[in-house]
Amino acid sequence: MTPTIAIIGRPNVGKSTLFNRLTGRRAALVSDMPGLTRDRREGIATLGEHEVRVFDTAGLEEAAPGTVAARMTRQTESALGATDLVLFVIDARAGVTPSDAAFARVVRAAGRPAILVANKCEGRKGVDGFYEAFELGLGEPVAVSAEHGEGMGDLAAEIMAALGLGRMEERETAEEAREALAVVRPIRVAIVGRPNSGKSTLVNALIGEERLLTGPEPGLTRDAIAIDFDWRGRKLSLIDTAGLRRKAKVTEAAEKLATTDAIRAIRFAEVVILLIDAERPFEHQDLTIGDLVAEEGRALLVAVNKWDLIEDKQALLRDLRETVAEKLAQVPGVPLVTISALAERGLDKLLDAVLQVYEAWNRRVPTPDLNRWLREAVERHAPPASKGRRIKIRYIAQVSTRPPTFVAFASQPKGLPKAYVRYLTKGIRETFDLPGVPLRFILRKGENPYADQR
Repeated sequence: MTPTIAIIGRPNVGKSTLFNRLTGRRAALVSDMPGLTRDRREGIATLGEHEVRVFDTAGLEEAAPGTVAARMTRQTESALGATDLVLFVIDARAGVTPSDAAFARVVRAAGRPAILVANKCEGRKGVDGFYEAFELGLGEPVAVSAEHGEGMGDLAAEIMAALGLGRMEERETAEEAREALAVVRPIRVAIVGRPNSGKSTLVNALIGEERLLTGPEPGLTRDAIAIDFDWRGRKLSLIDTAGLRRKAKVTEAAEKLATTDAIRAIRFAEVVILLIDAERPFEHQDLTIGDLVAEEGRALLVAVNKWDLIEDKQALLRDLRETVAEKLAQVPGVPLVTISALAERGLDKLLDAVLQVYEAWNRRVPTPDLNRWLREAVERHAPPASKGRRIKIRYIAQVSTRPPTFVAFASQPKGLPKAYVRYLTKGIRETFDLPGVPLRFILRKGENPYADQR
């Protein structure tokens, strides 16, 4: 018998977006308008080798008897009573609301297995809401962004474990299950750079056919075009984008739309290849693009195209590495790969680097390992005193991946100097091998939030 899952929560927390993401189709309407879903919608999600039936439900609302909202809530409560597993969804950016707390009590009273899903966790705004979610008494939340597809591997692994679906028990760790599930979906790789740096030529070279228009004229590509292909058993979706120029130089309406599309491609990518021209390396716009990629939290690597045209390769490579280290200091260890798209050289090396930064971007560091490292780091270099009192850092945990995000609990987080935070961030990056990906390190005041759960 096919297991059933009900997606439950108050209106406008992203239930329908999550339903669409799990089922792989746009069956449910999605909008910022609360209450758009009024009836239960059913779909099939494929998790590894297993299928589960998923119900998208109307938002739970406190409403007067006989109203549409009340009838919608009864529909949802009916689904709650008949399901094998509940996905209780909150909006992490909005934090835990009184309605969330009230409906969490309904879920607990139903006695059904439940997974707490903290949706909209992309960016820094969702971190506080993620930690507030512990108050709901539904266990440790799973951080996801249904719109961006982030955290879905973690959620799938939790669903499989909760439903006792095959092979999960045969895998040594849940991490292996996440990796196996991640292989099914293509890795989204956006290729960005200034006009005429060779982005379309690179895509054609990687897929082995002339799919995209190329030529010496800048600006031939205007739409962000995604092309799927397999490389050594991994599925990749290459996204060719329009060349990005400084705003002052973007004048035509079509180019403005193309630029907007390229920026959107960066935001929805998982790995971004910043393609630069070896004959005109690292102009200001290249660095601006790199800053945007880091700000969006995407995995980044730099590909230097037209390398076959360079005579003194060693000197230029040395200069490029120094520039990357200095100008992209917010993402230390960004891989730099030299290629020739036209001559089809260095492409395997480039794709190897894509998989390496993607793996680092998805890496989850075990909490015991993190806290062991923290004790050693503090012993080597103790935090300074603030207002005459020694700052104590009591606990650290990784709250999400994509990019790796860490939260440390300290006695006086506002008193910890930025230089010490950089020391800790650098230590995490080097100890746990996380080059080429943005790291987010957040300080909060308090004790170990997991102390009562262990």
